[in-house]
Amino acid sequence: MRETGLRLNAVIEKYLSLIVPVSLILGFLLSQSFNGSAALVPYLFGYLTFVMATGCSWRQIREAFRMPVPMLLTFVLCHVLAPVLGYLIGTAAFGESSPYVVGFVMFSIIPLGVSSVIWVGLSKGHVPLTLAMIVIDSALSPLVIPAAIEAFFGTSIAFDHTKVMLDLVQIIVVPTILGVLVNELSKGRFKGWSAPVCGPTSKLAMVIVVMINAAVIQPYVMEMKRDMLTVVPLVFLLVAVSYALGFFGSLWLRKTDIIISVTYSSGMRNISLGLVLALAYFEPLTAVPVVLSILIQQPMASVNRLCMKLYEQSRLYKKITGATPS
Repeated sequence: MRETGLRLNAVIEKYLSLIVPVSLILGFLLSQSFNGSAALVPYLFGYLTFVMATGCSWRQIREAFRMPVPMLLTFVLCHVLAPVLGYLIGTAAFGESSPYVVGFVMFSIIPLGVSSVIWVGLSKGHVPLTLAMIVIDSALSPLVIPAAIEAFFGTSIAFDHTKVMLDLVQIIVVPTILGVLVNELSKGRFKGWSAPVCGPTSKLAMVIVVMINAAVIQPYVMEMKRDMLTVVPLVFLLVAVSYALGFFGSLWLRKTDIIISVTYSSGMRNISLGLVLALAYFEPLTAVPVVLSILIQQPMASVNRLCMKLYEQSRLYKKITGATPS
């Protein structure tokens, strides 16, 4: 049973970049089957967050604080520069009053993506730093997200800051703290013990969240088909720019594992949370750029991995690190 669960989890991780877009498409096609399922999303998302946090210890968080430069750099790239670029891209294409603009900004200000840990590990990046940054960034989200929305849109958007903060505490902060506590109380063994069950079921929870939210916005997307010719390329641009910000913004750190971690962390966001917030507090069209990023974020991670390999074989790599290109 244990081996079966571990193999299933490995298969899901291997094909995650395909599974998530397929689940999005199924959500669109089977939208009527998910009527009334939206109430499950916070619980599924809380479980996903809890499982993620069980892989992080207080020691890893302390070590991350001992590396404040890459951590602060990542947060600035993700939650300051990227939202500004998202706002500029959205307003240039649709005007300040468009809900798509909120969607572009929402993509940038939501916490770092959990799945970035997988790609960082595959690319031999700094996994403990990445995991700690995800936990810290998620814990700060009740402060970061309302503050960013207020900074960009002010009173032009009806937005209950207090309710958003409380909801984020429930679905992000509390599960995160519980996950880290479980890790500590089990002396780091819970992740291994629970992997055959929690590994595949947490990813299944993520897939269901994507399907439910895709089903919710399906009617609105169908009504706005003409906009897709503009929105899709711009979402692609924003995701690509987010990866580029992470890579070029971290080159001066000179350590390849740190550069890899910052690059993936900058490019990947917690899309499931973005969908939950966009649909709960804004117009449904706000969720469209966030939904479309699902189709782009994971494939772009594959492209980024190839780019990182080319970088390690380049003269730039030797010049920056002083090492011999592999």
